[in-house]
Amino acid sequence: MNFLNRKSVRSWIRTCWLAVISFGLSQTSFAQNGPIRDIEDSVIKIYTTQAAPDYFTPWRLLTPRQSSGSGTVIHGNRILTNAHVVANASYVQAQKHNDPRRYQAHVSFISHEADLALITVDDPEFFNDLTALTIGELPNPRQEVSVYGYPMGGKSLSITRGILSRVEQQVYAHAGTYLLAGQIDAAINPGNSGGPVIVDQQIVGVVMQANSGRRTENLGYFVPPSIISHVLRDSQDNVNDGFPDLGFRTQTLDSPAAKAAYGLDEDQDGVLVIKVFDDSPAYGILQENDVIIKIDDYPIADDGSIKLSEDLTTDYKHAIDLHHIDESIIISYSRDGEINTATLVAERSRDSYSLVAGEKFDKIPKYYIYGGVLFVPLNMNLIKRWGNDWARSAPVSLLQARNEWSSPERRELIVALQVMAADVNLGYHDWRNWVVDFVNDEPVRDFNHFSALLRNNIQENIVFENSNGYQMVINHQAAVASESEILSLYRIPVAYSEGLFDE
Repeated sequence: MNFLNRKSVRSWIRTCWLAVISFGLSQTSFAQNGPIRDIEDSVIKIYTTQAAPDYFTPWRLLTPRQSSGSGTVIHGNRILTNAHVVANASYVQAQKHNDPRRYQAHVSFISHEADLALITVDDPEFFNDLTALTIGELPNPRQEVSVYGYPMGGKSLSITRGILSRVEQQVYAHAGTYLLAGQIDAAINPGNSGGPVIVDQQIVGVVMQANSGRRTENLGYFVPPSIISHVLRDSQDNVNDGFPDLGFRTQTLDSPAAKAAYGLDEDQDGVLVIKVFDDSPAYGILQENDVIIKIDDYPIADDGSIKLSEDLTTDYKHAIDLHHIDESIIISYSRDGEINTATLVAERSRDSYSLVAGEKFDKIPKYYIYGGVLFVPLNMNLIKRWGNDWARSAPVSLLQARNEWSSPERRELIVALQVMAADVNLGYHDWRNWVVDFVNDEPVRDFNHFSALLRNNIQENIVFENSNGYQMVINHQAAVASESEILSLYRIPVAYSEGLFDE
């Protein structure tokens, strides 16, 4: 009897212990699932209809296409996503996790250079049951992160995990800007764009386009917290000021002989100033052949890098990117071996310091048809119209212009893109992609100046000439008289782009 009692007691204790363990596990599981469920609910699928301008025929749009991406709910009833997800979008919708309904949305702020955008849903009840996620800190190298989004191949939310492999300046695929980016070895595919990278229930990155294109791969990039925070602060007044550019260009000083030639000791490092642009923050302060050795509290190594932490280095440009417009930036530099310090005021970056402006979005292309010849400004939108392999397929003369600096006397290049055959342009029907440097011997500054020269011309002929001396001659009276017929023949609505002569 005593034996049976002891056995019953042991059985009862064992049962109670298992119940306690089971209860503890269930409570732990519930505690873990709660935050995860909040994250899942806060990740939004975004649908867009995009219709980009056709820079080969700039009076019309390309065929509209449907695409999708991901986003995350943040404070202020806003959804954080990629700029390229909603660029050139004519219609935007948002869909919640496990909800078949699509809600109409609109873009409230966009930074193409950072590939980030904020959208909001027109129906305020959309956000009632959603938790706004906060922006966290940049993870440490080799730390595990989770990537949430709606990649191609299915409709449900996907969660993948990966390791942060490196953080450094990268060329952002969307607009070609050079900003800090993180790289992870998680599977990031089309549709994931704009989704959050999560650590401890906080956003530590926004997935963006990989430089290698849109193919499926087990490697991805994300916009890091410092860039996200910069854009969110910039968005407070709904005016996109962007990232400052101080108006100088540099090259590295890896060569000991070069360092000695510009007055540096062996233990001094820095980067060599090779160009200072007129009317920029650096103009009148820095000079060519100065050596910049420090920006704020960041010493610059001879390879152009700065140290952000014990394990993290990146290009010195990031020290400038951390600032907002009108903030002071302290530059230490060496001139002929003498160390100087100057304070530059951060200003908005110009559209381009190159003769070839970077890619623009949500803009109407400029064009002017004169004598049946289509003239356009040269920019990266036009160059990329030659397709994904534009670096090989675009005309060499146009590609080479990317390496030329702009100046007040020459801010933009003009291209005679194509000739619409007519009597007025007989003899030039096969001319294509031809750069115009002079109009009636007057150097062309930019497209507005070029257009004004044509519109206000009083001479019998207009002579277009390039830097090699080749000429195209169009009779002005014949060009004006044939304009309506040429536009009708080629089904072109107007001879020049909207607003061209309003600027």
